[in-house]
Amino acid sequence: MIALSLAEIAAVVGGQTHDIPDTSVQVTGPVVRDSREVVPGTLFVAFVGERVDGHDFAAQVVEAGAVAVLASRPVGVPAIVVDDVQEALGALARHVVERLGATLVALTGSAGKTSTKDLIAQVLGGKAPTVFTPGSLNNEIGLPLTALSATEETKFLVLEMGARGIGHIRYLAGLTPPKVGLVLNVGSAHIGEFGGREQIAQAKGELVESLPSAADGGAAILNADDPLVRAMASRTKAKVVLFGESAEADVRAENVRLTDSGQPSFRLRTPSGASDVTMRLYGEHHVSNALAAAAVAHELGMSATEIATALSGAGTLSRWRMEVTERPDGVTIVNDAYNANPESMRAALRALVAMGKGRRTWAVLGKMAELGDEALAEHDAVGRLAVRLNVSKLVAVGGIEASWLQLGAYNEGSWGEESVHVSDAQAAIDLLRKQLRPGDVVLVKASRSVGLESVAQTLAEAGTEGEVAAR
Repeated sequence: MIALSLAEIAAVVGGQTHDIPDTSVQVTGPVVRDSREVVPGTLFVAFVGERVDGHDFAAQVVEAGAVAVLASRPVGVPAIVVDDVQEALGALARHVVERLGATLVALTGSAGKTSTKDLIAQVLGGKAPTVFTPGSLNNEIGLPLTALSATEETKFLVLEMGARGIGHIRYLAGLTPPKVGLVLNVGSAHIGEFGGREQIAQAKGELVESLPSAADGGAAILNADDPLVRAMASRTKAKVVLFGESAEADVRAENVRLTDSGQPSFRLRTPSGASDVTMRLYGEHHVSNALAAAAVAHELGMSATEIATALSGAGTLSRWRMEVTERPDGVTIVNDAYNANPESMRAALRALVAMGKGRRTWAVLGKMAELGDEALAEHDAVGRLAVRLNVSKLVAVGGIEASWLQLGAYNEGSWGEESVHVSDAQAAIDLLRKQLRPGDVVLVKASRSVGLESVAQTLAEAGTEGEVAAR
């Protein structure tokens, strides 16, 4: 964070100082909520969680070098005490962002947020110092913590914004007002919480409503291939830039194809020129993500050649998102187990098939959460799609939702051992250890709550231990 005195922080957050002998002392380190991340100069934020109360670590963090604790009660060590720690954290983030002068880019969408955010960070990071959301810390706590990690040298601040309902993105955009806002898509993720895709569109569109006008430099980057996103152009005073494969898109892809290993290749066309891209990532769905990143970068002054070079070199920054491990025995493990919704499931299955040309493919799938009344139909549809794409083996893992996956495959014509339902991750591991052969490609994907990353991790390590015999 930029250096701020404890007196200034207390004034910004409306707090009272306690046990601070000298309020001119500055916070020169990061702002953190995890006591394990404390270093000299830190401001420690004490949240009260369901299992852990950060206030209990106050003495420990100060001993480790924290300058003070942002707390909701006195803790016997230097502290700034406020009524609401979360509101105070947001106010501090807003203050720091206004002081920085960095260009703030915010993005949202039903699917692909984290992968696209990682691409934007890598493209812009090649141009100037860039700070971006780590992983998926895209809520009212993670977002301000990310913003507070920026320094005076930061040129671009890239923030992912998630939403659980109407008003959430408006709130986040108020904490960290963006200049450039990107909306990727409106899908079925969290549809059970929102009540429908129109409500999801309403929530996601709050981002473009929060942008400054075109005259003040605001830019709304919208997906031309998604009608609900494209319609958001009427909800903003910012300049509208369209991306996609549509001929009407300002930034678009031409001649899209997949390499033999399943990596996207295309010609990137922008208003200022064109250049060829061949990505290191897997799956055709990354074309849309790359175009979104390219549209942001072009709007911020990068040329088509600069963007294409950066996209071609970009890798995976966040864990368990199409994370590919090639085992010594020839088995390929694709760990996409961080999260799942119907759109990302379909994209991952198509990527699996593209990667597995001439090889045996396995889809190890589990529950897609928060689908509400659509859950049965969506799980059934994914099971059916696995059969239509000629995935060799479907392993549905878990409870009732997994049985719907397996039933969909069965009703689509999956017979014998082509699909199977197992009870849990360990059962899936046991099955795969027995049946995998060199050359097989295995996709592992489900909502985070299912914990299928243990399947991918165990299988990725198995090849180095000689657990799978050649057949």
